[in-house]
Amino acid sequence: MRRTVDLARAVGYSVQQIRDLERLGVIPPARREANGYRSYSRVHEVAARAYRGLAAAVGPVEARRLLASIWSMSVADAAAAVGAAHVRLERERDDVRHALRALAVIRAERADLDGADDAAMTIAELADALGVRASTLRHWEAEGLVVPERVTSLGARRYRPSDVREARIVAALRASGYGVPAVREVMAGLRGFGITADVEAVLQRRLGSIAARSVALLRTGSDLAEVLDALRDGDAAGVRAE
Repeated sequence: MRRTVDLARAVGYSVQQIRDLERLGVIPPARREANGYRSYSRVHEVAARAYRGLAAAVGPVEARRLLASIWSMSVADAAAAVGAAHVRLERERDDVRHALRALAVIRAERADLDGADDAAMTIAELADALGVRASTLRHWEAEGLVVPERVTSLGARRYRPSDVREARIVAALRASGYGVPAVREVMAGLRGFGITADVEAVLQRRLGSIAARSVALLRTGSDLAEVLDALRDGDAAGVRAE
């Protein structure tokens, strides 16, 4: 058994940080000696190290939530909760790769539009040019993907050159398998910031960050496995009961 200061030194935290982790339930409650001092075991050290690795991988808030909840879970549920952290990181990675592919589609479509006719179009003309139905364009409008002008007292649609270009991009994204919510997000970014080299640089940096967090999660895997072993063997329950 070790004192608070010994545990803090072993895991690279301050004494106050160790007390905070215990208060938040990230590590199990310490045993109290006859003199009132806290006494920590191997389980506490491993849990504190696991928190540090998880915080680097999924952020401190999620790491606190995950570890604080694990102590009251079955081993099967705890293992599933840890596995979900890997899944979330992979989903983030997929989202960034999806955005990079969308960026490539948009750039290719914009290159095709260079020198294109800048005349405005009616809904029928644009539908014919894109090879889609007029009802598809109306659906895109309802979803906020392409919003034409309304002209004449009957509210006829008129697609300005900028609307035509956006419709071409939407059509290209949809043909590449992007769902409406994903296209809406891409188009909102396009209108707000434009598509520049900076966008790709930001996305590539995001991929690098996710890779670093994935490595951090892998590194803390042995500590998390030992936490699950403690649950299986009843060590954590023993610590709480002391």
